Amino acid sequence: MKNDNPLVYSTESGRITEEKTVVPRPKGDGVVRISRQTSGRKGKGVSIITGLDMDDAALTRFAAELKKKCGCGGTVIEGMIEIQGDKREFLKGYLEQKGFKVKLSGG
Repeated sequence: MKNDNPLVYSTESGRITEEKTVVPRPKGDGVVRISRQTSGRKGKGVSIITGLDMDDAALTRFAAELKKKCGCGGTVIEGMIEIQGDKREFLKGYLEQKGFKVKLSGG
């Protein structure tokens, strides 16, 4: 029987941890895109904001600000902000006020 478990402890060096590789996000073209998506959500739509050139901490803070302004829930996943509901027009106006160049994309 083959043991597929990675080594987690060595008597010589103690606990062995794997270094996590951080994959840098590709630089965007400076345009924030807002799209609507319903696939995999049982018909419930979300507005997805992509193209924000921020680190994870800043993106999380900005998502919290957007959720408060919209009065709904949301999350940050892989550099994208998801806001529950079809709030594209409101988000477009708000982001343009903040100084971003915004385009609506998708259906």
